[in-house]
Amino acid sequence: MKLDVVRTQFGKDATNGMLFVNGVFEAFTLEDEVRDKKIKGETAIPLGEYEIKLRTVGGFHTKYTSKYGAAFHKGMLELQNVPNFQYILIHTGNTDSHTAGCLLIGETQQDLDKGKDGFVGGSGDAYKKFYPKVRDALIAREKVTIKYSNINLDSNELSNKQTDDVMLTKLVDDKFNKIIKELNALKTIQLNKIQ
Repeated sequence: MKLDVVRTQFGKDATNGMLFVNGVFEAFTLEDEVRDKKIKGETAIPLGEYEIKLRTVGGFHTKYTSKYGAAFHKGMLELQNVPNFQYILIHTGNTDSHTAGCLLIGETQQDLDKGKDGFVGGSGDAYKKFYPKVRDALIAREKVTIKYSNINLDSNELSNKQTDDVMLTKLVDDKFNKIIKELNALKTIQLNKIQ
């Protein structure tokens, strides 16, 4: 299984993005801000691709087992071998104060220009839809990876410069189509490796 996080907006205290599962949009994401130098509990993880495994110890695991039940929750989704980070999880939450480098997912997302901490809504619902897909793949011993990449939707190339709030939608569509093509190419490569 291939997960992709495409970071789309970079704020002073948070980073917005989108999560794809095997090339299909799944949820919006929220992380800490991107920094050149890590500040503990306040920094998004480096770009790259990481394997995910189930973490069956720790406070989050205990809390989620209690909250969702042992039949649903089989362990936290933990990213492996993230340089200079440990215990990077995918979990619920609404603002960057709910994460210390982890990935929060939600059904809605606030523009970072409207709030410095960012916001994802419907996090619990998004998690309940997303988690079983990854959990079941891991239980079936399928390798699950997550790749982090950037696309800057705030860049000048996406603006027609008439006003600050108008974008050339064709350029945005072209960017998304390029991302989708790249994700499909990665999916094809991955499927060929499996066969």
